[in-house]
Amino acid sequence: MSVILTLLAALIASGACAYHRSSLRTWAIVTIVATLVVGLLAHAPWTTAILLIVELAIALPLLLVDFRRKQISLPLLKLFATVTPKLSETEQTALEAGTVGFEGELFSGKPDWHELLKQPKPELSVEEQAFMDGPVEELCGMIDDWQITHELADLPPNVWDFIKRNRFFGMIIPKQYGGLQFSALAHSAVLQKLNSMSATVASTVAVPNSLGPAELLLHYGSDEQKNHYLPRLAVGEEIPCFALTGPYAGSDATSIPDVGIVCRQVVDGIETLGIKLTFDKRYITLAPIATVVGLAFRMYDPEHLLGDKEDLGITLALLPRSTPGLEIGRRHFPLNIPFQNGPIRGKGVFAPLSVLIGGPQMAGHGWRMLVECLSVGRAISLPSNATGGMRASALATGAYARMRKQFGLAVARFEGVEEALARIGGLTYATAALSRATAAAVDRGEKPAVPSAIAKYHATEWARQIAADTMDVHGGKAVQLGPKNYAGRGWSAVPIAITVEGANIMTRSLMIFGQGAIRCHPYVLKEMQALSIADRGEQLKTFDRLLFGHIGFGISNAVRSFAMGLSGARLGETAGDAYTRRYYRKLDRYSAALALCADVFMGVLGGKLKFKEKLSARLGDVLSYLYIASSMLKQYEDNGRPEADRPFLAWGFHECMWLIQNALDGAIRNFPVRPVAWLLRALVFPLGRREVPPSDRLGRRVAALLTAPNEALDRLTDWVYTTPTPNNTIGRMKALLPDVIAAEPVDRKFGKALKSGQFKSHDYLGQLAEAQQAGVISEAEADLLRRVREGVFEFISVDDFDSDELRAFKTRADAA
Repeated sequence: MSVILTLLAALIASGACAYHRSSLRTWAIVTIVATLVVGLLAHAPWTTAILLIVELAIALPLLLVDFRRKQISLPLLKLFATVTPKLSETEQTALEAGTVGFEGELFSGKPDWHELLKQPKPELSVEEQAFMDGPVEELCGMIDDWQITHELADLPPNVWDFIKRNRFFGMIIPKQYGGLQFSALAHSAVLQKLNSMSATVASTVAVPNSLGPAELLLHYGSDEQKNHYLPRLAVGEEIPCFALTGPYAGSDATSIPDVGIVCRQVVDGIETLGIKLTFDKRYITLAPIATVVGLAFRMYDPEHLLGDKEDLGITLALLPRSTPGLEIGRRHFPLNIPFQNGPIRGKGVFAPLSVLIGGPQMAGHGWRMLVECLSVGRAISLPSNATGGMRASALATGAYARMRKQFGLAVARFEGVEEALARIGGLTYATAALSRATAAAVDRGEKPAVPSAIAKYHATEWARQIAADTMDVHGGKAVQLGPKNYAGRGWSAVPIAITVEGANIMTRSLMIFGQGAIRCHPYVLKEMQALSIADRGEQLKTFDRLLFGHIGFGISNAVRSFAMGLSGARLGETAGDAYTRRYYRKLDRYSAALALCADVFMGVLGGKLKFKEKLSARLGDVLSYLYIASSMLKQYEDNGRPEADRPFLAWGFHECMWLIQNALDGAIRNFPVRPVAWLLRALVFPLGRREVPPSDRLGRRVAALLTAPNEALDRLTDWVYTTPTPNNTIGRMKALLPDVIAAEPVDRKFGKALKSGQFKSHDYLGQLAEAQQAGVISEAEADLLRRVREGVFEFISVDDFDSDELRAFKTRADAA
């Protein structure tokens, strides 16, 4: 027993130091003292002596810095240099572009929650709120999505004029150039509200404020280019598009075959130094109506007119539509969501060097420019549009489920519908928090490369799930297209968002963990950068410090993961109140598990991990759900910890924990080195998989919040256009919902009397009149039932058409 006690004392002391990330010196002192004291008290002198010898044998070589560097770190440095995969120029650029925010804490295994909670609450300024209440509200009132999507396949002229006149295209442009200079949060809010009415309008507004000429000019343009283009872009005098994707290069933008050859050519009698461009682009939003085209191409200088380098790399240019040889083709038709979209081509198009964004000195820097700007645009445009659609779906589906009856009951009371409503409410809450967090990161000056990929992927994927649930709950109502259908076009739009700005499969399997593992890890990128230090002594010194910091980091995460797994994440100091403290502890546990698994996977598989996309995707999922859960907790704190929101928070949080557990389990179960996988499972899941998905009881509470007016629903559906105008069915449904709820007890009383057989009439209005005459219901109650039945009938009705109305304006035969 004395031997066991002494061993336990040494292990507990070492474990405690690792758990709290004590220094190497502190670890040695604490462990030796614990061994000595307990060993003597337990009367185990031989065991104590042996343990002390072992501990000193480990500690002394590590504490003698010069010895450690020469005998341990130097051989490992040489090995590290040989096994570390060499990054391509494009990979290096992608890794160095952007910044690391709180997602780095989530990769640390020990997040500093106070860093998250002290971030200022994202709020609209007075000017931005006035824009939301004024021009955005007015624009939503003008939108007839059936007219846009079916009749015109375009925005009507009055909507185009209103968008330009009110500078919707200039939200990111500074005021000095005539723009609105809005925050990223305001940009997000505008897109969410517009998307609650029309995906076509929202997409049209999003593109000029996302990856496009305006943002590229702001960051990299010359003063001459800014002064010329930005004022025109702000007021819609110029309509921009950006041409990146082509038939042979989509997500792999670095392999674009489009070229520009530096050459001289006589223009208007003057010999001009420029580029001769050949390109073929497609899927370019706003291309059919664009007046200025941003173009990505690979630039070559075979005659060395600019310098010694022939292949200058990816370069960006701005071409006026009037450029001779520039051809804008006919429109694409993306799934009946007819935002302007089409191909752009050119062969031997000559343009002066002044068209290069930033001038000739920015030639070859296009990939970095794209990566940095794309991370900001991806953080706002697609997550915001997805969130706006999800918020509108939550409001509409909750109201419809309360109004629509089957078997004498509101369909909201059916458990199958309740399950769908719970998903809609919980995932909308999570996505709104995610969208808000990434916008706030941009407003803090970050370039959130990893969070933007997380936001783009999960917002659009969850939008797909909610669109499916919305269709299921509405049934035939959502299937029959027409002016009364507010759900069908949203269903059509979902795949578009999933494919653009980095297809979702690629985003999940390559980008999230691929960038996050190196960018967010506290040591890996620094260790790789240490290899480039020219001074050998400084290189060894830096590598030694990072190496043993990394080793301690890994041991700490193993101990933390195991200890928190054993305790069910019930121990330790953390943030939050009595309700949320348990949530922060769970995040602590899975942050340690992610850091541990990432280290082991990278250490064992090395460069091969890059090709193990399914493993990378699962670890990326863990990082994503940690980030989303953190965003929900921050949103909950920023809103003043409202008790009414707890069902939404709890559902979203437990869903994230369930998904994290499944992702970790899948990654470990499929890890190819089985003994390592067995050890990881013991450290990550010492008591097995204990997380469960949100309970039916919790789902019932979430569904109840969606089907009745309340403050939590108001917050959930913020930035949805709810004015009950003739063009806004969802707004009118919301306005009727209180009457529907008030009518329910009256309807039950009337139904009971109806079943008794005391009425002779066979039509509803006649039966109401008899019930009123018999004193079963009052006159006011009869009026309420009539009003509700009439209102509900409008919302459950569907459209019908003459065949000629559905015939396209021109058939293929007519066109021929």
